[in-house]
Amino acid sequence: MICQQLIQLPGETLLSPEQWRPYPRCAERAAWESLPEATRAAWIKAGERWLGEPWPMLPATEILAFRRDGNRRRYETPYFARRRALLALVLAECCEGRGRFTDEIINGIWCICEETSWCLPAHIWSAAEHGNLPDPLAPSVDLFAAESGSLIALTLYLLGDELGAVSTLLPARLRREVEQRVIEPALANDHYFWMGLDKPGRMLNNWTPWIVSNWLVCALLDDQAARRSASVFKAAGCLDRFLACMPADGGCDEGPSYWGYAAAAVLDALELFRSASANALNFYDEPLIKALGRYIVSTHIAGNWFVNFADAGARLAAPAHSIYGYGVCTGDNDLMQLGANLWQRAQVKPDAVTNFWCDIKRALQSLFRFPITLAVETPPPLVRDTWLPDTQVVTARDRAGTAEGWFVAAKGGHNAESHNHNDIGNFIIFHNGAPLIVDAGVGEYTRQTFGPERYSIWTMCSSFHSLLPVLDGVEQRVGKTFRAQDVAYEADDERMSFSLDLREAYPPEARIGEWRREIELLRGDRVTVTDHYALTDDVGEIAMLLLTPSAPSLEADGCVRLESRMLPEALASAAGTITVEAEGVEVTLGEIPIDDSRLSPVWGKRLHTIRLVLHRPARTGRVRVTFQAAAE
Repeated sequence: MICQQLIQLPGETLLSPEQWRPYPRCAERAAWESLPEATRAAWIKAGERWLGEPWPMLPATEILAFRRDGNRRRYETPYFARRRALLALVLAECCEGRGRFTDEIINGIWCICEETSWCLPAHIWSAAEHGNLPDPLAPSVDLFAAESGSLIALTLYLLGDELGAVSTLLPARLRREVEQRVIEPALANDHYFWMGLDKPGRMLNNWTPWIVSNWLVCALLDDQAARRSASVFKAAGCLDRFLACMPADGGCDEGPSYWGYAAAAVLDALELFRSASANALNFYDEPLIKALGRYIVSTHIAGNWFVNFADAGARLAAPAHSIYGYGVCTGDNDLMQLGANLWQRAQVKPDAVTNFWCDIKRALQSLFRFPITLAVETPPPLVRDTWLPDTQVVTARDRAGTAEGWFVAAKGGHNAESHNHNDIGNFIIFHNGAPLIVDAGVGEYTRQTFGPERYSIWTMCSSFHSLLPVLDGVEQRVGKTFRAQDVAYEADDERMSFSLDLREAYPPEARIGEWRREIELLRGDRVTVTDHYALTDDVGEIAMLLLTPSAPSLEADGCVRLESRMLPEALASAAGTITVEAEGVEVTLGEIPIDDSRLSPVWGKRLHTIRLVLHRPARTGRVRVTFQAAAE
């Protein structure tokens, strides 16, 4: 797609680094002073926070910690703090333009340039050869080496004259660091998995557009014409290979939290191609590009709640300007509405205007390319039904445009998805915009998260996803052959039905001949989950679990009542009732203590469990679970 258009362009269509002006430089005061006063004040305040502060240390022992005990946080916290500080200082100086932040900016770029590697310890795969420390003579390009390169390159672009006035060594060093750590290794190496060149047919994930979008910033600002051209074409080829992996329905099997680094990073890259070609390269009418954007609308539930399949949190600080900008570029009003709504909702937080993590290009987009007004309140679109037939994800609610009533989401797919959880047949249920039956999400990343021990983590296992059966201890297995079968979907004004067979999600020792699940939303009334199963042999026990943030109680009539419970950030869970119909079923209640930096801010100190057990079940049977609103 992209390479083909690049090849067809006239030779001089791409603007040179001298001609390319993606954003105003600091010295272009009229542009910066035209920004809203409140926006400029927020960035200046963010920069002042770092004036005179000591720059965080990155000791070698914290690099070693990842291999020794699996801890990522101890190194990553100061690593990202450096970059967040530099971003805040750079934009504070651009907004104020008085030189007050220049010395601290120099301290920041000097610290970052002195780092042995810009890669995270978790991403230095060859480190074992050197006692788990990075080799300064063999730089590698991971997500954050590329993002650091973009930060340094755009700092030089915005403030090159001001830094050069202090020392001519500064611009020269910044160029050299970006060349040696990003541009040259990305050109010289074809073995990086995110390029898709090492194994034909390799499935690519968020790494590709995330790195490519930052690599392109570095490449387009490179003053060596031949190397610049080679970088741009190679980066375009990588992005083409990523797009070739994407399903036509635009689904992101990594979950909505990675939409911000997958589809939104595609937008970042396409914006760079568009601006560097003076609008000659424009891909926003492509059906796949449009579909990739819409996934985030499809998975929005209400407020900051999103459908959190795969490694996603249930509540997201979604990239509002990227969502809005995607809508602007593709002409999608739902995306524009959602982005504007999320941005307006975020204003309750004091750092909302400046909270772009370490991504300077997105911060600049928010100021000059995709600004969002706060003058008019924008409601979210809240689409009624979505069916992604390739990704096999369904969402449905009672009515479009309102969070009132029922919302349900479910999935089929397979168990080799990117950021996979073993969760074929999983579902979540919300009522009146609040969670009732949930997927816990993903905990803090450690060495175990992406290693052979991944499925020893409870949040990844099928046994902790909604009513996925465990037969004599046998759960779903990981791998592409473990997949949903006979998937069907239908929806009208009265109901939505999603059904699938779970038998192929399990190994033979589970003794499943058929496990047909139907998830049905009767709009305005209830949600039912009905399983019909046939076993190939006797089993001693079938266990199934539900997770809820609400407080359950088991009533005398066998019904489980769920009372609303307060969650972090003054949110509440939903109330409701659960009725279980199955021969000889035993229902018990429990809880899972939560003490995790990613899960606790969403669910608080616990999630409650509702466990269904069939002891010595017949070889054929039915389990039906009905979810209804609490009595008024």
